[in-house]
Amino acid sequence: MKNFSFLLILVFFSCVNSFAQNIGKYEGVKVEPSDNLQKLVDSAASQTLAKFADKGFKAENLSITLIDLQNPNQLKSGNFRGEEKVYPASVCKLFYLVAIHQWMENGKVKITPEIQRAMKDMIVDSSNEATQFIVDVVTDTSSGSELSPKDLEKWAFKRNAVNRYFTSLDYQNINVCQKTFCEDAYGREQQFRGKDGINRNKLTTNATARLMSEIVLGKAVTPDRTKQMLELLKRDWEAKEGKSFDGDDQAHGFTGIALNDLKLSGTKLWSKAGWTSTTRHDVAYIETPSGLKFVLCVFTTNFANERNIIPTVAKIVLEELGKTN
Repeated sequence: MKNFSFLLILVFFSCVNSFAQNIGKYEGVKVEPSDNLQKLVDSAASQTLAKFADKGFKAENLSITLIDLQNPNQLKSGNFRGEEKVYPASVCKLFYLVAIHQWMENGKVKITPEIQRAMKDMIVDSSNEATQFIVDVVTDTSSGSELSPKDLEKWAFKRNAVNRYFTSLDYQNINVCQKTFCEDAYGREQQFRGKDGINRNKLTTNATARLMSEIVLGKAVTPDRTKQMLELLKRDWEAKEGKSFDGDDQAHGFTGIALNDLKLSGTKLWSKAGWTSTTRHDVAYIETPSGLKFVLCVFTTNFANERNIIPTVAKIVLEELGKTN
């Protein structure tokens, strides 16, 4: 009964109208389904699943969303399991980046050198410690010892501020209220996750691709703030100095592999990756010299060590879109 009551509290606080807290919001993008892009995504999913079938890779382990940004006034998309809720690992940091910029824009948070340092480390280096600090600042909460049920209710309401913000923007099927950790959560953070981690962060590729599109198109918060966000998201995948293929190399270890394999010199990449022992994700915006402009979000689960799944999807998309451009 206690767990059920706790879940009701979480659902209630997540659905509270954001205007009550005067969070503010921007006008999001509208994305329409495209038969052609749907066929492309279905083909990319089918080919990728076939390529890794001998390793047990199945449809339930993959989610894809593609949004074509060549015509910013008429965005088209296709997806494969795009509304599937998946633990996002560090991809959630993209949502926290937008949230703190909105808070600063509204004057709810004052920009300081420490906040600037944390935003950079959260996105460029994917630092969990920096993310923990940003979540504390945005939600006015802090980690610590376990709380009484009454105090946890109050704390949970504050911690769900980012959820309320994105709900006001008509984002659905997402949950962004937890910190990211290198090991595990303790005390009130573990309490807040709920039994069996039922309240852990969840994102869909559709929602994540939409947010990246809003950043790219200057829609997220303000055009000036999206420029600042893009500076942190830019990846130099062509850099030779210190080139690494570690799982934590966002420039070379995810979508960037496809750009390198296809030798697409001059192609620009902005991205945010996420990875754990069970997940490997990337959301990327790509601009090619030939004029392609698109956002591709790929989530994979239970195949975190298969570093070629994401670039396989990306290569198929690049090659197929290139034929029509």
